[in-house]
Amino acid sequence: MSVTDHEMPAVPANEAADEAAMQDWAELLVERARAEGVELTGDGGLLTGLVRQVLQIGLEVEMADHLGYERHAPEGRGSGNSRNGSSPKRVKTEIGEIDLAVPRDRAGTFEPVTVPKHQRRLDGLSGNVISLYAKGLTTGEIQAHLAEIYDTSVSRETISKITDEIVADMAAWQNRPLDAVYPVLLIDAIVVKVRDSQVANRPVYVAIGVDLGGERDVLGLWLGPTGGEGAKQWASMLGELRNRGLADALIVCCDGLRGLPESIRMTWPDATVQTCVVHMVRNSLRYASKKHWGPITKAMRAIYTAPTAGAAETQFEAFAEDWEDTYPAMIRAWRNSWAEFVPFLEFPAELRRVVYTTNAVESLNARFRRAVRHRGHFPNEQAAMKILYLVATAKRKGRENLTGKTNGWKAILNTLTVHYGDRIADHIK
Repeated sequence: MSVTDHEMPAVPANEAADEAAMQDWAELLVERARAEGVELTGDGGLLTGLVRQVLQIGLEVEMADHLGYERHAPEGRGSGNSRNGSSPKRVKTEIGEIDLAVPRDRAGTFEPVTVPKHQRRLDGLSGNVISLYAKGLTTGEIQAHLAEIYDTSVSRETISKITDEIVADMAAWQNRPLDAVYPVLLIDAIVVKVRDSQVANRPVYVAIGVDLGGERDVLGLWLGPTGGEGAKQWASMLGELRNRGLADALIVCCDGLRGLPESIRMTWPDATVQTCVVHMVRNSLRYASKKHWGPITKAMRAIYTAPTAGAAETQFEAFAEDWEDTYPAMIRAWRNSWAEFVPFLEFPAELRRVVYTTNAVESLNARFRRAVRHRGHFPNEQAAMKILYLVATAKRKGRENLTGKTNGWKAILNTLTVHYGDRIADHIK
């Protein structure tokens, strides 16, 4: 249905005319909806169609500004970039779902603001509720916040239904196809409290990947059973990543969980398994008295900053000679993990910074902890996963985000290509 007829009131030119003009718009929309026997909102609604036109026009205007010329304008010839059709996109709004045709450019540099990339929901009340929910507020706290700030009365049941809107998005995100090769995969787990028949600690398994373009992304989240993090559970999660298309992971960085390297190699036989150095240092200090932490951490730093694997082994032997009699379990832990500790020492500093620690997952886990701090525990599995999904996919303006470009990636990619050869070269576009 067209909503562009000439009888529609003009957009007000000044603030004084705004209220009267908006009243005219509202009355005319209601009148036309009644006359034509259609709804204002929902599928096929008159207002829904109007919003679709406004958003579509906004996207086209943005593209013209981006390219520097209007559609079919002669200025575009030989400009170096041009329109390249469009991609269909469905967004959810307060008045219903809206189908758009998002314009593309040949250079792939168009970043729309009207409807940003990857955004499937336009904010309104739902957007405010979901944003507050992602920050860890309970339904009761959100209800109180909306009443205080916006003077809006919304029931807890309505708030819960609004947050349930993300469940379908979460399922699609968790099952989305993955690239065939990820140069770096970082895996770790966090523990949250979930009520089933009783409140229990449940591990949340987290995987972050760095793709061939150097982009970091959270590839998946899984809530495991009680009993703590386990290598057998990881085997299942890693198998799911493989089933979603991840055929080869070059370097997988993980903690020192017993049996985990074997689970990784069972999924990707040629993967280089790298034990997280930060985990090794932290675990080593558990065996040592605090009065010895200073010299021990200094000695361990000399090991993991060594220029080569051979130099690291020399530093380790000196470390073992000094501390094995006092803390034999600490030295034995290092010896047992040595094969998975040394791989990163073959790489230059730029790549070492990416693969020697699961700090990116630790940062994500820290955000998870902040989001769940007020709650104590989640009432069920879905409530836990909704919060964790929102935190994992949130973009925070003006702050470093977990997803995004890896610094110095071109140098890293060259090193990876030399080291791994056709396993990576065949997939670089």
